[in-house]
Amino acid sequence: MTEPRPPDGAGAPSRPDDPTLRSLVVTVYLPALLFAVGQGAVIPVVALTATDLGATAAMATVVVALRGIGTMVFDVPAGSLVGRIGERRAMAAATALLAVALVGCILSPNAYVFAACMFVMGCGWAVWLLARLSYVSEVMPMHLRGRALSTLGGVQRIGNFIGPLVGAGAIALGGLDGAYLVHIVLAVAGWLVLVSVPDPHATSVPPHAHLPVAQVVRSHRHVFATAGVAAACLGVLRVSRIAIVPLWGERIGLDAAQVSLIFSFSSAVDMTLFYPVGLASDRFGRRAVAVPCLVLLALGFAWVPFTDSVATLAAAGVLMGIGNGLGSGIVMTLGADYAPPGARASFLGVWRLVSDVGQAGGPLVAAATIGLVGLGASSGVVAALGVAGAGIFLVALPPAHDDPEQAERT
Repeated sequence: MTEPRPPDGAGAPSRPDDPTLRSLVVTVYLPALLFAVGQGAVIPVVALTATDLGATAAMATVVVALRGIGTMVFDVPAGSLVGRIGERRAMAAATALLAVALVGCILSPNAYVFAACMFVMGCGWAVWLLARLSYVSEVMPMHLRGRALSTLGGVQRIGNFIGPLVGAGAIALGGLDGAYLVHIVLAVAGWLVLVSVPDPHATSVPPHAHLPVAQVVRSHRHVFATAGVAAACLGVLRVSRIAIVPLWGERIGLDAAQVSLIFSFSSAVDMTLFYPVGLASDRFGRRAVAVPCLVLLALGFAWVPFTDSVATLAAAGVLMGIGNGLGSGIVMTLGADYAPPGARASFLGVWRLVSDVGQAGGPLVAAATIGLVGLGASSGVVAALGVAGAGIFLVALPPAHDDPEQAERT
């Protein structure tokens, strides 16, 4: 077991060229914020655009899911692409692909073409997000990695919170197409920042070694079968609350405005926690935040069937927000910890696929359990998944500051 690193500012003096969180502001966090705001502007209008193009309500739901499915399907190819051409070139390609998909969304003559564009958009996001994750994993030392990636997760949350407000203004001026134009402009602006600002850590990013997917899975099967499964459980809980909380709110007589207010409170709490969570992750270990994250989310879901008013459901929603906030960046951080140096992109592609299965499967889990056991019991089933994931993290994650790869081997 390795000794904990001293707090920032203690121990050996830092050199001017040492990686810091501040050194990522322009090269990582600003482009990520621009992309996230654009994404947040588009997400709320996808279903509306689909129905305007002739889709039924059921088909519109499928179209909404296609972006996430595209991301999941392209996780592994994204890892291969980043491994072959590097982070910056991959992000340039992803931006171009995203821009083409967004233009296609605006020009789509029917819902089927629009659906294909949403799938392609998800593929572009897979490449862009994996390239950023791979870059931060390479340049940031272990004792800052939790804060670096929790901040990246927090920036994405902030962007997704601001995005609908920006999109609403654009829609008021130019209709639904305005939201897609916002995403195009901000995606290109993010890419321009990347190519115009010198990378202070360019020399510290070694060339990638591309590994076949089968070799990655075989070499790290224990990680995927333990921490990967727990990360997938976390994905199920995160997505299921978007379905279960509104449905339960309707069951107890709340209107759409009240449900939206509950999510606003939950999101506000969620967004405030990313830096303290990253600090705790670096100081006390990943297990110290991953386990409480899932436990609090599970408690929130377990509480939902016993709520009967806007106040009690809001309290359960805030508890979920605290739990989700404690997990800010945790899946990315664990992926970075376990990824083998020199072949991070190949590993992270598979890691993101495993974790994204939970995100994509969450609505299916919620729908299946609601159909089989009812809405209230469904919330309990999802809570049980959270408890199971917390138990896996408790056993699988090493103590604070241990090397995850060493823990896997022993």
